[in-house]
Amino acid sequence: MDPHERIIQHFHESIETKQRAIDQLTPRIVEAAESLARCLQEDGKVLSCGNGGSAGDAQHFSSELLNRFEMERPGLPAIALTTDSSTITSIANDYCYRDIFAKQVRALGQNGDVLLAISTSGNSDNVVAAIEAAHERGVRVVALTGRDGGAMAPLLKEGDVEIRVPAQVTARIQEVHLLVIHCLCDLIDQHLFNPE
Repeated sequence: MDPHERIIQHFHESIETKQRAIDQLTPRIVEAAESLARCLQEDGKVLSCGNGGSAGDAQHFSSELLNRFEMERPGLPAIALTTDSSTITSIANDYCYRDIFAKQVRALGQNGDVLLAISTSGNSDNVVAAIEAAHERGVRVVALTGRDGGAMAPLLKEGDVEIRVPAQVTARIQEVHLLVIHCLCDLIDQHLFNPE
């Protein structure tokens, strides 16, 4: 296929995925933003995790809260569990890779905090373990998934929110996850600093 046509095809597939997601995801994004804003209002913090591109998304979300998104405001407490290479490698070496996020959640998570758990398939074993650890600590979960929600979906409890992208292709799911993250950041800012 001609490279121009491939690029156009990628754009069209991305647009179509986002259009399919609008009605389905909007109420879930609102629910998740309210949960996150409530956590931050009550002096909680947001922990985030994922692997690969989802690790990048976890860090992106954390940086938007800690620094700022689009409005000038105080920093908000957020920790990306993907960033401390010494902690991650020591846990993976001394225990197992499955525990790299769960051990951090058990150490840092407190009742009232929220875990943003990101996995395009919903089957990332270490993210599943992080959700289990979050529930042990009274930490609510906002899960960003795709496909059929994977192993993460049935773990979610009352008070948790799943935002499942209606797509099968990892790239399309990640593109919507990024848009969802920006929506969450905007709604958190509006809720906390520009209430109407």
